[in-house]
Amino acid sequence: MEKKEWRLVHLHYIVGSNRRLLARVIQQDPELTHLYDWDKQNWKTIFNLPDKKASAIVSQLHLQAIKQKIVQFAEQYHIITIFNIRYPTNLLEIPDPPFVLYLQGNLEILSHSPNLSVIGTRYPSQTARSVMNIILPPLLQENFLFTSGMALGIDGYAHETALANCSRTIAVLGSGFYHIYPTQHQYLYQQLIQENLVMTEYPPDHPPKKYYFPERNRIISGLSFGTLVIEAKEKSGSLITVDQALEQGKEVFAVPGNILADTSAGCHQLIKDGAKLVQKSEDILEEWHAKQLAIQS
Repeated sequence: MEKKEWRLVHLHYIVGSNRRLLARVIQQDPELTHLYDWDKQNWKTIFNLPDKKASAIVSQLHLQAIKQKIVQFAEQYHIITIFNIRYPTNLLEIPDPPFVLYLQGNLEILSHSPNLSVIGTRYPSQTARSVMNIILPPLLQENFLFTSGMALGIDGYAHETALANCSRTIAVLGSGFYHIYPTQHQYLYQQLIQENLVMTEYPPDHPPKKYYFPERNRIISGLSFGTLVIEAKEKSGSLITVDQALEQGKEVFAVPGNILADTSAGCHQLIKDGAKLVQKSEDILEEWHAKQLAIQS
């Protein structure tokens, strides 16, 4: 890593959840040349931080143990910062891009197109797998890549479908690599890093936290041209991803289901709100081809 990237990874480790502060630091010092020179008073004055927070940042920036951790992380994983030429263009275009990405696997597929995020409930109905087996494989035959969150249920099915069809898939985690979650997907994780890609904005030693999962959803939708919701309850984490997709100007697709099933209520509401109803793969392919024609014209 270049010095600027190294400094960003270091600061991100310390204040990573405070992306607004990271943005302000980069705006104030684009090359991060003053990062280790600022004292507590500088952090308080320039960034309007309380005394305790400013002291903690200065202390941790000069803590050798944290610097050694960064070295270890760089040896174990690929690390791409927002300054890097390999940083995915799609993420640069979203309102709140991650500053640092930790990755394992095949970096070549990071900017693969077309990319479709496939999401849904952790507790799908018995028919969900059958529905996915009808809609997803034809998309894979058209060179689609699926991005999802490696959660139980629909997410896991999406990754497994891609693997079964020898196709590409990306998993975006809500934790660091030392804390693979859910634990039931340890084997899936090991499969994915062989020829596909697993990524996270959280440093490897960061365990999952409740708010990490809605945060990571913006990356799932941001990497793709559109988001397909297979099944979702009326109030679910999947709909947070949809909100992120809409904010990013992405397409939203929803599969209708049984009107008596809770897991269909969210999809039906999305369709009422204007999401494209999907019954077959062609419904998604039409939108993708129309998007390509619009770009070419």
